[in-house]
Amino acid sequence: MKLSYQILLAFTLIILLSVADSYTNYMLSKKVQRNSQFLARSEEIIRNSNKTHKAIIEMQSAFRGYLLTNDETFLDSYFKGSKIVPKLFKEQQLRIGNNNNQRAILDSISNMHNSWLSYSAQLIDSRKKFPDSYQNLFDTSLKRHVGKKINDAINVKFSRFDKIEYKRRKLHTDRLLISLKNAHTFSFIFLTLTIVVGVFSTAFILVITTKRINSMVSLAENISKGNFTSVRDTGNDELSALAVSLNTMSEKLDKNIHELKNRNAELNKFAYVVSHDLKAPVRGIHNVITWIEEDHADEISPEIKRYLRIIPQKTQRMEALINGLLDYARLNLKTPPETIDTNALVQEIADSVVPRTFKLEIGDLPDLFTERIKLEQVFANLISNAVKYTPKEQGGIIQIKCKIFPNFYEFSVKDNGMGIAVEFHQKIFEIFQTLREQNEQESTGVGLAIVKKIIDDQQESITVKSELGEGTEFIFTWRNS
Repeated sequence: MKLSYQILLAFTLIILLSVADSYTNYMLSKKVQRNSQFLARSEEIIRNSNKTHKAIIEMQSAFRGYLLTNDETFLDSYFKGSKIVPKLFKEQQLRIGNNNNQRAILDSISNMHNSWLSYSAQLIDSRKKFPDSYQNLFDTSLKRHVGKKINDAINVKFSRFDKIEYKRRKLHTDRLLISLKNAHTFSFIFLTLTIVVGVFSTAFILVITTKRINSMVSLAENISKGNFTSVRDTGNDELSALAVSLNTMSEKLDKNIHELKNRNAELNKFAYVVSHDLKAPVRGIHNVITWIEEDHADEISPEIKRYLRIIPQKTQRMEALINGLLDYARLNLKTPPETIDTNALVQEIADSVVPRTFKLEIGDLPDLFTERIKLEQVFANLISNAVKYTPKEQGGIIQIKCKIFPNFYEFSVKDNGMGIAVEFHQKIFEIFQTLREQNEQESTGVGLAIVKKIIDDQQESITVKSELGEGTEFIFTWRNS
């Protein structure tokens, strides 16, 4: 499966779990809302029931007070209740609705209350207007506890009504608690699943991809070091294509480098053979000129003698160029590294190259574990170059120093010679490029080219600091092998 599909699948699972969690919480919240709304409505029903019952009891108390004392002030509460109670009944009917046990009980209470109102209104009216008939009603109704029986029945009905409401209230309270508990449980389950899936998928993708990317990075590092290996990748995604590309590149580079090494070896062999073979005719030309001068000295005119003197100079320069080419061709030869006393090495080179009229300053140079011939060639050519480009009559000064850095050494060879113009700073490292006249035997333009090639092969760097007439300083880096 492609890496993008794996990431998409992981995010899809997390999104689906989040959606399921949200949907479950939404449904549970609706249940919680319904039960909460029922409890709020139940609270209003209980409150209205108590208020209605209290209003009826107050009417009954006012009615009894009036009958006992004949004080009409008691009737204020009675008439006030007769107006309030019907409204309370209507409000309660709207709250509990139709077709249920509570509605039947409420209607029964309303009917009994209306019966009691008729009974009480008849007694009040008779006592006020018809005292004679009042006594008859008192004997036939009040003494028989007609009103008391109605009131007792109303109390029983109210108790039953409230009991049913409390029972329903408890049921919905339990449902509300269950809904809240379920909401907490499902939220915890989905949160746990989301975290587990997210962490597992992230860890899986991270571990797998990191391992594969590290192997490819290792392959790239090996390629950069010239070790053309390959990486095995069994996946079938975007990284697999990268692995195939890296393996193909490694294989092609290995093949190309191998072919290039073979061709370089052939070229070096060819250059060596050609250079070696060229020496013989050059020596022959020099010998012939010498013989002519010796055998026919009296027959040669002064002008021809002058020309004949030029020919050995040119042949000597040709031989110097051939020797330089041979040295350049030998640079690819590898020798085992060894511990080198750089101070002794530089002093030995200076003794054979630097004239006694020059002032030589050698700093504290470190010991190195490296190829001796390579380092020797670099110092020999740089010191020789300093001597060549410093006029002897000037009083030459050559300074050789070293700076130590954490991972490498920085050497410098400085002179007080004629200097190099800025525009020639890069050109001087090209083979056969020289700033002296070409008729000067010692200047072949090969020395700095050899230095540059060695430095590049060692993966080091070399720079030049110089201005015309103000001396030259070559700075190069070198590492222990």
